[in-house]
Amino acid sequence: MSNPAQIAHTYAPLSFADLPGWASDDHLAAWKAFLASCKPIIKAAQSESKAGPRPTPLALLDVCQTALLTAAAGAKQTKDGARRFFEAHFTPHSVEHAAAAGLLTGYYEPLVHGARQAGNGYETPVYKRPADLVNVVAESERGAKSAGFTHMRKTDNGLVPYLTRAEIEQGALKGQGLELLYFQDPVDVFFMQIQGSARIELPDGEKIRITYDGKNGYPYTSVGRVLIDDGSFKPEKMSLKSLASWLKADRKRGEQVMWQNQSYVFFRELKGAEADGAMGVLGIPLQTGRSLAVDTAFHNIGLPIYVTSPALTHAHKNKDGGPDGFARLMIAHDVGSAIKGPERGDIFFGSGDNAGKIAGVTKHPGRFFALLPIGIEGQQVVAGQRP
Repeated sequence: MSNPAQIAHTYAPLSFADLPGWASDDHLAAWKAFLASCKPIIKAAQSESKAGPRPTPLALLDVCQTALLTAAAGAKQTKDGARRFFEAHFTPHSVEHAAAAGLLTGYYEPLVHGARQAGNGYETPVYKRPADLVNVVAESERGAKSAGFTHMRKTDNGLVPYLTRAEIEQGALKGQGLELLYFQDPVDVFFMQIQGSARIELPDGEKIRITYDGKNGYPYTSVGRVLIDDGSFKPEKMSLKSLASWLKADRKRGEQVMWQNQSYVFFRELKGAEADGAMGVLGIPLQTGRSLAVDTAFHNIGLPIYVTSPALTHAHKNKDGGPDGFARLMIAHDVGSAIKGPERGDIFFGSGDNAGKIAGVTKHPGRFFALLPIGIEGQQVVAGQRP
């Protein structure tokens, strides 16, 4: 793949009338998603925490302040009002580039049975973040800079690569008090790590949430692609469900394949208000069907992006029940190690099995139309260098 820092892309201004399906979208849902990220990106800017390879544009922060003031005024927002807000403060731009064609995939928050103590079939742990794990890039940049190490291990002799997935799963962290929860199936843990979060049902019926809290730093390797490349799977047969079934059918065989993805994710338990839903980067509460994971080498966190995919019919139904292409205003709320490119997006489909079914079969061409705050003109840019 081309180095993202060498991929020039152009934001070409359009009118809202040029956006397919714009008038029929649920702008109120998009408004709520936009509000969800405003406080986190403003807080990050104020604390000088990195929200990507470059600072969040002041114009976007200004629009966020306006949105928060509007919401605080107490008047109930409407679909028409939300549409007018976006049209008043943003200009849509097509994302023009010479990179690979746009691709949309999906992710979700799985519901998994787990336990706080090992035993009774719960033997596979997930671990808390180790104290000697350090970020070498900001979490918001781990997708954009995932070709190299994003995290490393701090030692008396300096930084060294952390333990691999195989080493961790063979017990290299055992007995250090890092075990967070235990699960019945290592494949479930593997998929939780791919998704980056999970809702856990404990044996007494209590439900808790856990979320991403760092990784061992190795680049992500798609084991689905590994199995397609070695002839074990036909591309058209690959889905999350079929991959999980294959990995579970032969534990030793599945283990060896999963170890080819050396990346390993650590988790923390969410408490209080944070536990109300899954979280994206910067602690942004993810919004079902409206949160989008993007490559921050190209798009700022918090940016509204209108996403279209005529082929993506299973994720959206029109009012009379027939299929309708995907055309939706989404907000850049998250990142991912496999999300690379100017029109590469991962759609958050929500929690539970139904969301997993939709996410698991989503791999469709798509187009991005970035809504840039008025005052930021469309221009040719090189990733990572746009002011």
